[in-house]
Amino acid sequence: MKTPKIVKTRAELKAAIAQANPGSLGFVPTMGALHAGHGSLFKAARDENELVVISIFVNELQFNDANDYARYPRQLEQDAQLAGEAGVDIIFAPEAHEIYHAGLPLIQLQSGSMGEVYEGASRPGHFDGMLAVVSKLLHLADPRQGEYRAYFGQKDAQQVVLIRRMVADLDYPVQLRLVPIVRSARGLALSSRNALLSDQEKEAALILHRSIQLIADRAARNEPLNIEDAIGLFQMEPLVQLDYFVVVDPNTLQELAFNCQDTPFTGEGLILVAATVGKVRLIDNQPISA
Repeated sequence: MKTPKIVKTRAELKAAIAQANPGSLGFVPTMGALHAGHGSLFKAARDENELVVISIFVNELQFNDANDYARYPRQLEQDAQLAGEAGVDIIFAPEAHEIYHAGLPLIQLQSGSMGEVYEGASRPGHFDGMLAVVSKLLHLADPRQGEYRAYFGQKDAQQVVLIRRMVADLDYPVQLRLVPIVRSARGLALSSRNALLSDQEKEAALILHRSIQLIADRAARNEPLNIEDAIGLFQMEPLVQLDYFVVVDPNTLQELAFNCQDTPFTGEGLILVAATVGKVRLIDNQPISA
């Protein structure tokens, strides 16, 4: 098992990357509380790059609830072990003042209309905060030479769409890599929040994947999607409160109303679902095509 080098400051990160002098660098930003889903990102980066760098930083700007921010797990030693098993070379684990050295930023990126729907509607400001830190981290991990790639999980699909748009709009010199969702044997998307679920709630949470699979199967068969059937499944799970279930364009996040009802599904789409299971909010998604 590799023992990753842990650095705490911008200067240390820059020096560690310069010392490695890589021909290619793979970067994975995280908030820690790592699990096998993160491990799949690290391994994808390891397969393509000479140097693998990850960040572990709990970003206050992404939290709407101060208590939720305070409760978020900080477990650097445990995270470093998982990262090492996946071949990570460097962990950048800064304190908040190292990222926001002038205090919380007065000037921020705005996620625009694509950041105001779905997760953005339920968590106002979340995506603006996410872009603020991802934009900084992409700059800080930039090797300035050689190939530069950043890796994100499909599980946070709306986040990925926004990051892809930011990189395109602002001409970031980085290639984005999207890694598929890692699921439990029964289909539950892996998340650090799953640890907060009771056994009964974990069973109830499987409705997210079942509802997605119902619509994905119809799409693959070129059938009308009739997403109301999937929405109806949630009414049979008293422990689960549905927030939204939609099928959208994977690039614009606009709803595909035309393909969701009476006409056969054609082309490509993205299923997005969010629900609260007990007191825990979960999201899931799946790209679909006919």
